[in-house]
Amino acid sequence: MPASPSTEQRPSTAAGVSMRELLASCAAADAVSRPPRVPDLPPRPVERCRRAA
Repeated sequence: MPASPSTEQRPSTAAGVSMRELLASCAAADAVSRPPRVPDLPPRPVERCRRAA
């Protein structure tokens, strides 16, 4: 039996927090919780094989 509109439960939302602020806070928390990235190493020079004389 379906619930009547007066007894239907609605999901609660945080008052005063915009979706943009919520997404920004999630992105910031994700960035802070990860370890720092290892810096890229400079490429090594390619060593060429010497031909036998």
